[in-house]
Amino acid sequence: MATGCGSVARVSAGSAVARRAEELGYDSLWVAERLLWPLEPGALYPGSPDGSLPEPMKSQLEALETLSFVASHTRRVTLGTSVMNLPFYQPLLLARRLATLDVLSGGRLRVGLGNGWLPDEFDAVNVPMRGRGERADEAIEVMKAIWADDPVEFQGKHFQIPKSLIGPKPIQKPHPPIYMGAFAPTALRRVARYADGWNPGALPIPILEQLFERLRQRTEKEGRDPSRLELIVRANLRLFDEPLGERRAPFTGSLDEIRADTAALRAIGAHELFFDVQFEPRVDSEKAFIEHLEQLWEAANAEL
Repeated sequence: MATGCGSVARVSAGSAVARRAEELGYDSLWVAERLLWPLEPGALYPGSPDGSLPEPMKSQLEALETLSFVASHTRRVTLGTSVMNLPFYQPLLLARRLATLDVLSGGRLRVGLGNGWLPDEFDAVNVPMRGRGERADEAIEVMKAIWADDPVEFQGKHFQIPKSLIGPKPIQKPHPPIYMGAFAPTALRRVARYADGWNPGALPIPILEQLFERLRQRTEKEGRDPSRLELIVRANLRLFDEPLGERRAPFTGSLDEIRADTAALRAIGAHELFFDVQFEPRVDSEKAFIEHLEQLWEAANAEL
């Protein structure tokens, strides 16, 4: 059981929200990433009916800096990104930042990675969208090499590292767990080949179950143990006073409907669920955020 900090986790609220989540028993805290909010975006946002970017995405705190802050105010909860877009980063620099956070947090980091979809963001960081999958594969190999024992040496098509000592090394061995949010066939193959878990969101639960089973089969074909692959689900939360009925999206509706979705997700064997509250208009203050934490915790654990 976990929650997402999102864009509402301002400095004034982040520490109180994180501490209360830990007190309640939440297992993890997650943050999202959005580089910019283009006024005339080059692609439609897949998560909204009209393709528009949600208002909360206009301003989001940087993921790793936010988690570093949260780490200093907590002791137990793990700290995740859902997701950082790997093509935006030079892998040597990113690997060192992630390892540093794992060390400073006492081994609590969880690395959620994506591959990006918004052309405007690729333009802004001067990275081509074409070929991003191939570069992402190599970047993951670079980071895993850096997190392993010294000396580190890597010679690839896109990235090269001369034989070197590179620290710090993460506390978690062989590295912090890597999760990927992916749906396209090539992206799912990347999950099967490199990741410790799958981090989907916004899909009906029966479809999640079917895709996860296929992903396990693909993981086995890659020569890896499919039983070790985790299913970490992001629930894009919208709470309503009255039930929405059968046609509603997962994790939207009344508290009873949220409770039913949580039970269904547990029934298909999901390892973890976290609530992303950044699109919930009622979460507009520290007090409202904490009230949601308490409501959701009670609802999700009512049948246990």
